Amino acid sequence: MTRRRWLADCSVALASIAALALIPAHGAVGAAPTILVVGDSLSAEYGLARGSGWVALLEQRLQREHINASVVNASISGDTTAGGLARLPSLLRERKPTLVVIELGANDALRGLPLDTTHANLAAMAQMAKAAGAKVVIIGMQLPPNYGRAYGERFAALFADVARTEGAALVPFMLKGVADIPQAESMFQSDRIHPLASAHPTILANIWPVLAPLLK
Repeated sequence: MTRRRWLADCSVALASIAALALIPAHGAVGAAPTILVVGDSLSAEYGLARGSGWVALLEQRLQREHINASVVNASISGDTTAGGLARLPSLLRERKPTLVVIELGANDALRGLPLDTTHANLAAMAQMAKAAGAKVVIIGMQLPPNYGRAYGERFAALFADVARTEGAALVPFMLKGVADIPQAESMFQSDRIHPLASAHPTILANIWPVLAPLLK
């Protein structure tokens, strides 16, 4: 092989490597979307039979709608926004999602963590997901009245603020129709924190109209 031919072959190889580097993190064009759910016990089926939580119901809805998408539930009971932020880089590398659903923040409030920190962590997660080529859905939460009106309003508002500033889609209140109805306690397990399986279709009904358009 001549030196000129060897240099030409090297140039082709380098060009091929450069082209591969331009492929989006979420995989080849036309690949089935992957939905990554990063949440806490509300998404991890705490206290429920497996397959009865809203994430499992989402998988069933996708099948009924003949939408070719896979769901990865990376939710952990008790997780905070700090925990989600720490776990997200490896999840993005391994799963290469096209859509990231962030359902975190409630445990931050239950532990009395600073709301500014919760806000910053959620924003960082959204930025990280977008940098990996994924769309983002922020799932909002509200607190019971006993946390105080001012604190509760600030907590509820931070989800909308993150979604607005980061260009993410927003589910305003995950437990709408569950926690804000008369005799709401009938929708919850004995701890009055985690919804019963019968409440999870309503939870999915709150999330689906926001999530579905992003799969098109």
